[in-house]
Amino acid sequence: MITATELTAARIVPVVTDVAPELAATLGLTLHDAGLPVIELTLRSESALEALAALVDGCPGLTVGAGTVLTPEQVDTVADLGVDFVVSPGLSPAVARRCRERQVLFVPGVCTPTEILAALELDLNLLKFFPAQQAGGVAYLKALAGPFPRVSWVPTGGIDADNAQDYLSIQAVAAVGGSWIVRPDLIAAGDFEQISELAKGAIAIGLGGKA
Repeated sequence: MITATELTAARIVPVVTDVAPELAATLGLTLHDAGLPVIELTLRSESALEALAALVDGCPGLTVGAGTVLTPEQVDTVADLGVDFVVSPGLSPAVARRCRERQVLFVPGVCTPTEILAALELDLNLLKFFPAQQAGGVAYLKALAGPFPRVSWVPTGGIDADNAQDYLSIQAVAAVGGSWIVRPDLIAAGDFEQISELAKGAIAIGLGGKA
């Protein structure tokens, strides 16, 4: 089981919403070779599980996560594929318990103090602030971070190259999640050179982000 520190080491988590299974390994290797050793693929397409399997099998040096995991049964499915972490848009105690049983790191989505307290009661302190921009952005996250010093954050939702550093400048933010690096149009076009350049630019943002 990977640790929260290992997941957030690069401070950038590329979030892929859709990739054809035959392109998945190439995408993963492109990110890894550019210096980003982690990827999250959401379960939002019919071929997501096949693409996850291709990432796990074809990119042994890559930390692979499954996003938009909503049920314990989905945890079992992606854990059987060999993913390293699980991300959910919300906080489900049942999903949290199954991840613990399967020894898979779980990063639940929260955006209210009540949800944060519930997560801490489940011994979860790496939390996804989601949807970040829509929920109130940097100012709101700063307000949340103050009363909860034990929490490390991965803001996701509406984050791009223009605002990522604003989030990363918050001391409690461990990493940001974003899809600007792995835009669906670039993936579909097989433009892995541009994806590599975007990944390198994101790494530069991550290195300079924390004040």
